[in-house]
Amino acid sequence: MEPLAIVVMGVSGCGKSTVGEALAGELQVDFLDADDLHPAANKEKMAGGTPLTDEDRWPWLAIVGAAMKAETDGGRSIVVACSALRRVYRDALRDAAAGPVFFVHLHGTKELLASRLGARKGHFMPTTLLDSQLATLEPLQDDEQGVVLDVVHTPKELTGAAVAALAGVR
Repeated sequence: MEPLAIVVMGVSGCGKSTVGEALAGELQVDFLDADDLHPAANKEKMAGGTPLTDEDRWPWLAIVGAAMKAETDGGRSIVVACSALRRVYRDALRDAAAGPVFFVHLHGTKELLASRLGARKGHFMPTTLLDSQLATLEPLQDDEQGVVLDVVHTPKELTGAAVAALAGVR
């Protein structure tokens, strides 16, 4: 079986890290939270309520893609939590990974996402940036390998649905 990079994507508050960690555990592969790879300047900018620009994102996406490639080149699959909001960002990740990438898009209503963000403590992404993320978000397109899951479901249900979607890929 060919190693696969699996990107759990979506706006802040959708549960990327929670579902990504659970999915990695279920698949018995490594997990990487792309937020951990943001340069300090990006984190400071977002914490201050300023959305990132493409110029801020490109170097970060290159680092995330390189980490994915290192795992798959080593013969290992990996699950990565990464917003991957726009098609061009997903294209950049696919190009950098240089191998198959499957996207698990966690999608929810603005109200549900805002309530989750409001309850979250100690994260650099403020609730005020949700609107800009939703405006930036481009849903998966028909030619992109992946699945869209509604976050009204529990993390366990979302993980199960992602595993089921991957069954046809892996």
